[in-house]
Parts: sequence; structure tokens; C-alpha cells
Amino acid sequence: MAAPAATAAAGRPAKSPRRKKGKLGWNVLGLAVFVVIGFPVYWMLNTAFKPPVEAIDPNPHFFPRTFTLSNFHRALNIADFWGPVTRSLIVSVSVVVIAIVVGLLAALAISRYAFRGRKAVIVGILAVQMVPLVAMIIPAFLLLNDLGQYDKLSGLVIMYLTLVLPFTVWTLRGFIVNIPKELEEAAMVDGCTRSGAFVRVVFPLLAPGLVATSVYGFIQAWNEYLFALMLMSQKNETATVWLSNFTTKNGTEFAPMMAGSTMMAVPIVVLFLLVQRKMAAGLTAGAVKG
Repeated sequence: MAAPAATAAAGRPAKSPRRKKGKLGWNVLGLAVFVVIGFPVYWMLNTAFKPPVEAIDPNPHFFPRTFTLSNFHRALNIADFWGPVTRSLIVSVSVVVIAIVVGLLAALAISRYAFRGRKAVIVGILAVQMVPLVAMIIPAFLLLNDLGQYDKLSGLVIMYLTLVLPFTVWTLRGFIVNIPKELEEAAMVDGCTRSGAFVRVVFPLLAPGLVATSVYGFIQAWNEYLFALMLMSQKNETATVWLSNFTTKNGTEFAPMMAGSTMMAVPIVVLFLLVQRKMAAGLTAGAVKG
């Protein structure tokens, strides 16, 4: 057994020093990107467990010298916490459900059917995402006011759909394009209807893409601040606007604010933990074709 193993090992081409250096360089670059992206999250957690005085120390420390949970107690008592979080959850989940249903149908039509104006629709989807949110505030206010949806969660859902739906359609289009039409055609030859072929063949292959798109849509709706600030009153504020309670006439309470931000991040972290396998599969399967 030793001789064949030695022969196989001898037949393998040795990695060149240049290739090793290139791999090391990519690893260092990946580590640097991780540090840059992860440091703000670490500093949020670091500040959340510091005493307020230490949080505003002009000579910051990378680890809390005194570990405390008082900031979380302060965050929960400075204003109603569960109300804004509940409203954010209701709005975010509603936006994701509607965007996935409508976006899936739109993406299926764009990727599977040739119709007049198809390219214009695709360009329009991209163009909508380029419009600055600030430019939409006044039209959004006038529209919701005319519809009787100003300062209502349903009105906020409508506005968030203008952000999430184009992203959903464009992303799901990329996933659907990567599924060969021949699979549907083979199922139809075997007796399935077009809708039956989609449900039995395409939909299971599309599941990872739906999960990945849903997570990113949820994050967009959960973290949105401008519409929630301008279109909702204080009694209907969402979790992102709730954080402004830590900015008072006496200054900003950074430590309790970071504690509140940490608590707000919990739903996102839990969601990622629940769907991380589907997320990985969706990200690797979602290359966009023309």
C-alpha cells in the first residue's frame, strides 16, 4: 500500500512559491476586509458593556475595564422598547412576504417570457434603485396623505416595498435564469402543467434564493430610518427611530444607545442563524446571467 501512495504523492505537482504567496495575499486581504467590516460591530458590543463614563473617555479602551449591564437597563427604561420593536417586526415581515410573492411572479415573467417592453422593465427596475431616498420624501408624504395612510404601519409597508421590491425582482431573476428551462419542459412532457412544473421542479431549486433574498429584504426594511422618521409620529415610531431617544439636550448617551443597538441586532442574528445553510446555498447559486 505504501508504494502506490508514494507514487501518487510523487505524481502531484508541487505548489510554486508564487502560487503560495498569491494564496497568502488573498488570505491577508480577506482578513483585512473582515476586520474593517467587523470592527464597528465589536465596538458597539464593547461600548454597550462599558459604564457611561468610560464610554466617553477620550482615551478609549478596546476592552471594558468595568463590565456592566446597566446600559441595557437604561435602554429598556428610557422609552418604550417593545412597542417600536414589535412594529418594526410587523412591518419588516409584511414587506418581505409581499415582496417575495409579487417579486417572484415578476421575476418569473421577466426571465421566462419574451414580451414587448421586457428590456425597458429591467432597466426601470435598476433605475428605481438609483433614486435617492431624500428625493422621495415629499412625494411619499403627499401620496400617503391622499391615500389616508400617513402615520400608519400599512403606509410604511407601501413605502418600504418601493425599496425592497425592485431588489427582490432583480435578485430572483438571477436565480431563475440559472435554472434550465429544459427541466420544466421535461416535467411538462411527463404530464405536468406549467404551474405544476414550476411548483414541483423550479420552486425547490429556487428555495435557497428565496431565503437569501428574504433575509436581505428583511434587513433593508428593519434598518430603514428616513421614511420611518419622516412619515411616522412618535407613538408609532419603529426601532431605528427609537434610538434617537438617547440624544437629548444634554448630549448623546452613547453607552445606552449601543446597548439598544445591540438588542436591535438580535433579531437579525437569530434570523441568520436559522437560515445560514440556505443562505450559503443561495449566495453560491445566485450568479446573475444576462
